[in-house]
Amino acid sequence: MVFPHEGYRDMIRMAEPEREEILRTLEEAVRRLVERMDPVLIPEVGSNIAYAMARARSPADVAAVEGRIVRVKGRAHAVGPVAFGASDHVARIVLTAMKFDPDVRCAANIRYTPGLVEACEEMLLSVCSFDRESQPPGVKTMDWGVASCCRDGVPDVIYDRGAVGKEAMIRILGEEPGVVVNNILKLSARIDKD
Repeated sequence: MVFPHEGYRDMIRMAEPEREEILRTLEEAVRRLVERMDPVLIPEVGSNIAYAMARARSPADVAAVEGRIVRVKGRAHAVGPVAFGASDHVARIVLTAMKFDPDVRCAANIRYTPGLVEACEEMLLSVCSFDRESQPPGVKTMDWGVASCCRDGVPDVIYDRGAVGKEAMIRILGEEPGVVVNNILKLSARIDKD
């Protein structure tokens, strides 16, 4: 392998402890979600949780669950292990939020319902939404939608009501997985079982 400059190998070695810590932290977060998350929160496309390195620049710098978290026999189930580069979609949410606040390095997606948005507001989480129908042509939805909600600071919750062929979704954001998981578990406890 050819390296662009001599210090490149040192940069890679220096990043390894951070990468290992991110994977350990995310594995614990996924374990908590799978054990305690109400599977009703999982959208049809599945949920994922992503956690970025401190100076992340691309999805390769963001760890997530390979294959997402899905419902299996009425329970939450992680399809694969956590790994860097495992989710382009949720990674873009985190990367876009980090442009506005570099401390917000974690995000997860859950099912949208008006009741869940109301529960987020009752929990005193800051909430913002975007309308997919207003998306300008030629830009990715998550890049545009998340950015449109972050102009005055990164909210705790970003949601949209979907569009033709696009499932409505809530995204929970935070500085690290513990914050995001705690908010998802609080929402789990508030779900109306109707």
